[in-house]
Amino acid sequence: MAEYLKLGPGAGESIDAYLEYRRIVGEDDEGKLFTPDEYENYKRTVVPARMKNRLFVSWTSPNGWDCKLIGPETLCFCQHRYKQHKTDFAELPSERPILLPCRAKGCRCKYYNYVPLNGSQPIRCTRCKHYSDDHSEDPSHTCKKGGCQCVSFKSSFTCSCGQPTYAHDTIVETKEERQARGHPVGHDVPYAAMGGLTGFSSLAEAYQRLDDSGVGAPSEAFLNQPIGASDHPFLRMHASTLNQIEAGRGSQTDALTQKMADFKMTGTDADMDYYEMRYQQRLKEEKMRARGVPSSRPVSKRGLPSSSSSSSSSSVVSKGHSARGKPASATRGKPPSKTMGKR
Repeated sequence: MAEYLKLGPGAGESIDAYLEYRRIVGEDDEGKLFTPDEYENYKRTVVPARMKNRLFVSWTSPNGWDCKLIGPETLCFCQHRYKQHKTDFAELPSERPILLPCRAKGCRCKYYNYVPLNGSQPIRCTRCKHYSDDHSEDPSHTCKKGGCQCVSFKSSFTCSCGQPTYAHDTIVETKEERQARGHPVGHDVPYAAMGGLTGFSSLAEAYQRLDDSGVGAPSEAFLNQPIGASDHPFLRMHASTLNQIEAGRGSQTDALTQKMADFKMTGTDADMDYYEMRYQQRLKEEKMRARGVPSSRPVSKRGLPSSSSSSSSSSVVSKGHSARGKPASATRGKPPSKTMGKR
């Protein structure tokens, strides 16, 4: 039997408040909810320093693309998420690289190190052919399989940028350092472990991201190139109108824009309207025939019924005699009977 969860009035606001709490606090409460006073004190002391000293984490290829922008739920080599690592600093460390050790109990991970997935499966080591999670989480990344002599993990799994995994680096940088690289930093937010996420486009891969952290925005020459055979049919259909609009011919621009807005599709859409009309007409005639009302279809020029009537009458004729008065058997190629031969 299905069970339903019923929420009282105001439950939606409570759920939203909890989600906001979880985004701000993250793993800092260690599984035990803060009291209202502790929560307010946390926002007064931790959030301002977090917004000032935010760290941006990305998995970067040799060509400068951020192939993966790390978020709160992104897994590390140690199989713990980024939000389970140390991400908040009251004062930014001066040494580089900035190490983000894992805070999970018993984990020996000393710094956050992203490793990609092959679909939903971990990638294999090029040296020992074992999975990445078969290797140790300590800085050596030695293989834990019994009898394996692999001393460190290395994978030639190819990223969408065309570079192998071992050619990428996990970069932890400050806001100023990221701006110096010319990559976007977004807005200052109070949420925990945001890493390199700056917007919805951060969820896309680098070759699909049209900002400076990815492939970049298309050039003006690409956007203004003439409409060709490889473009969308809509663009090809309105190529002349678009060219006139881009030329900016004064008051004609509004008229051309209205012309495109009032455009009515032909071809397939018109055919579908025709067949729908025929279908509705046939349904109407069947209902009239069931009530005994004669059909209102027009007759042909010779005074014969239309196609449906002629087909029904021809079926009746075929059961008796043909159009010339011969028996139906003669029309099928059978010899006539003896009585007709005597005549």
